[in-house]
Amino acid sequence: MNRPALIVVLVIAIVVGTVFGLHPELDLRLSAQFYDPATKAFSLKASGFASFSRFAAMWIAWAFAVPAIVALVFKMFRPDRPLLIAGRTVAFLLITLTLSAGILTNLTFKQHWGRPRPVAVTEFNGPWKFVAWWDPRGQCPKNCSFFSGEGATAFWTLAPAALTPPAWRPLAYAGAVTFGVLTSLFRMAFGGHFFTDVAAAGIVAFLVIWLVHGYIYRWPSTRLSDADIDAALTRFAWPGYRMLQRWRGRDVGPAPLL
Repeated sequence: MNRPALIVVLVIAIVVGTVFGLHPELDLRLSAQFYDPATKAFSLKASGFASFSRFAAMWIAWAFAVPAIVALVFKMFRPDRPLLIAGRTVAFLLITLTLSAGILTNLTFKQHWGRPRPVAVTEFNGPWKFVAWWDPRGQCPKNCSFFSGEGATAFWTLAPAALTPPAWRPLAYAGAVTFGVLTSLFRMAFGGHFFTDVAAAGIVAFLVIWLVHGYIYRWPSTRLSDADIDAALTRFAWPGYRMLQRWRGRDVGPAPLL
């Protein structure tokens, strides 16, 4: 999560955004590589193995988040106990996943950016008009194409990669990028997204991870410790824990001063 990587991603964003903004037909040409005019369908969509691989990719991505989810849930029920894993790890993984693969995709852009998916445009035997990535005025009413939620989830694996030991980190980054690219290609092959949808997913996921990593780990003015996060979660969960214990006939008192 260094500055050169940020510069590279910003350059990619500018180049892709400009080129596909000026020549939006490139999105159609790339999607056409996966479309069979004879059957008027994206042929890979009918493949059982491809469908399994698509869902397996999401299981793999979410598997990296499971330890942090379990640790957080346990802490909510037992705030008197320390977190099962490092507090910064829990915060970093869950905040970046929630923002990149949840709020910014499914709750924001995909619900209000009416770009139709490839399978829904007239060029690929669909009912709606194709629009460029920058145009939110498409005919799709909800759960639209821009940008890819599954792509963002796959590229989110850059977050756990950023927490690997320094000696392994380049290999972890390479694996996360490869995983994101392959998952994105599957989405294109299914007719679920255009190239710019998955490219935007990767760019947004990286930027969210870079910013949150800086806030939690790198920047002196905001840098947090594992103890800070553990204490904050204890204070947050303590009222509910105290109420439950009172119901069981035991008063644990106010939250401890940590």
